[in-house]
Amino acid sequence: MLQPERDLGELRDALTAWLRTRIPGARDLAIAELTRPKAGFSNDTLLLDVSWVDEGGRGRAERLVARFAPAEFRVFPEYDLIAQAHVMRCLGATGVPVPRVRWIEEETRVLGQPFYIMDAIAGELPSEVPPYQSFGFCFDATPARRARIWWNGLETLARIHALDWRALGLGFLGVPGTGTDPLDRQLAYWDRYLEWTVRGRPAQPILAHALAWLRDHRYTPRHVALCWGDARLPNLIYRDDEVAGVLDWEMAFVGDPEADLGWWLFMHWATGEGYGLPPLEGFPERDATIRRYEALTGRPVEHPLYNEVLAALRFGAIMARIGGRMADLGIPPPWPDYETNTQCHQRLAVLLDLSPPGRS
Repeated sequence: MLQPERDLGELRDALTAWLRTRIPGARDLAIAELTRPKAGFSNDTLLLDVSWVDEGGRGRAERLVARFAPAEFRVFPEYDLIAQAHVMRCLGATGVPVPRVRWIEEETRVLGQPFYIMDAIAGELPSEVPPYQSFGFCFDATPARRARIWWNGLETLARIHALDWRALGLGFLGVPGTGTDPLDRQLAYWDRYLEWTVRGRPAQPILAHALAWLRDHRYTPRHVALCWGDARLPNLIYRDDEVAGVLDWEMAFVGDPEADLGWWLFMHWATGEGYGLPPLEGFPERDATIRRYEALTGRPVEHPLYNEVLAALRFGAIMARIGGRMADLGIPPPWPDYETNTQCHQRLAVLLDLSPPGRS
């Protein structure tokens, strides 16, 4: 846990009092259980089992999820928790299965930070820590089941990219201009992110080189769409191998949907083979995934290398930030110089023909 842990008893009392003001006519409202999920670096999330008696005298019980803005350590320079909730509310009637956001609290007086509460979605999540390639139901699944899980996730990604983001009111994420502007916006963001990450930390020459390469090889996207931003299996809830929930919209943006596909593919590699784990039979290969995405969207994938480099840069910058936090807290990293030598750095060195990062 990279965030300071708050007292669960105090949180339970504060949330109980707050929920009593949000559910009309509720009597005897109580939070029976309050737990933290194991994964997640950029925010604080709590699972709540809430019970009460409604106005008709009937007992009610619901499982809810509370998500808070980071209290101390931030993975991202700016963290717009409320925008995440609004994205999910905009998608609520689209058929993309996002959690229903019940309440948003923008004031800090309740818990010291903004938060929102949404419905929990029952189902299975591919493991994030440890990676699903080494633990959990994906690891234990048959090859045929792994293929179903993968393809159903990819189909959900294609459905997101088919949405009319303007009609859904998602312009608050930023409206790109013509030409290379959809890419320029992303590169400008990650330039600021990298500058923020290296402030007072070791330099990141490989990430800086990748950013320069991306600027030099910009292109004009044929299609601009809502991009999930964090498209990967551990952000999907499955029920009977179908996608029942799409989570974590903190990195959402409007841009080239090929960036989402590049992230989907790279994150699968980075959290599996990138950590030295052998490929699991059943998960489709990169080329087959690209061909299937093309069939689902009716559009050719024209810039797979560019968006693999972009994904490696993005995740590399994030992991450099997290690696620095681990060092500050005395948490042992996967290897000694992890902050400047993640699997992302190593992959970028191969893709861009750079000298490999050395290990101390």
